[in-house]
Amino acid sequence: MNSLHHKKYIKAAFFFDDIIKNYDIKGEDYGNQDRNSLKLFDFKGVTINVKSFKVPNVINQIAYRFFRSSKAQRSFEYANKLTALGIGTPQPIAYYEFKTRLLFKKSFYISEHLNYNLTYRELTTDFNFPNHEDILRAFTRFTFQLHEKGINFLDHSPGNTLITKTEFGYDFALVDLNRMKFQEMSFLDRMQNFSRLTTSMEMVEIMSDEYAKLSEFDYNQIFSEMWKLTKLFQEKFHRKQRLKKQLKFWKKS
Repeated sequence: MNSLHHKKYIKAAFFFDDIIKNYDIKGEDYGNQDRNSLKLFDFKGVTINVKSFKVPNVINQIAYRFFRSSKAQRSFEYANKLTALGIGTPQPIAYYEFKTRLLFKKSFYISEHLNYNLTYRELTTDFNFPNHEDILRAFTRFTFQLHEKGINFLDHSPGNTLITKTEFGYDFALVDLNRMKFQEMSFLDRMQNFSRLTTSMEMVEIMSDEYAKLSEFDYNQIFSEMWKLTKLFQEKFHRKQRLKKQLKFWKKS
């Protein structure tokens, strides 16, 4: 096992060591457990969120062991980068990795748990959500801020932005951070970043309008590209889902 802790929590490393060693029998399950496991723990009155990444396939076990940073390590490092750039994300605490001599096994990412009011997903399922358009425009301004700071959040999808209402408006925080690039954002990069968010043309129109107000790009140019990339993503997604169903059918047969 190897680990790295944020300087704020380095003196409590023993506490987090114990959480990881006893992860299977301690903590409270949180959220969807299908892909990776999430649990909550209490540390001196602060709720701690621990994400346990599943063991990767054999090829990736070799890749993560020798050639690539683990999802847990990337989550920790990217969270620190986002914080330094003034972008909201839960306070990173530590990451842990378990390896053999030749293979990579489990990894864990620990952060402070953030209470929030909604995610972008609610905006896609309830068009009567209070202040729907205000929140959507604020989200677009937040995304523009990411782009201006050279942050390409590759998992910019409906469940990965936590939204908290404040007396001044809305605060946004990114989660699921292991797929991210820090680069100068071209127009195509910027529009591609919106492609996974919604199937609603009306929402794309509003986001295009707000982005045009903030940028040097024309509304028609933005909407045309954003909507085209949204449709392409949906076509690819549904094609992949059909293929999965066919594979399942063949396996059963």
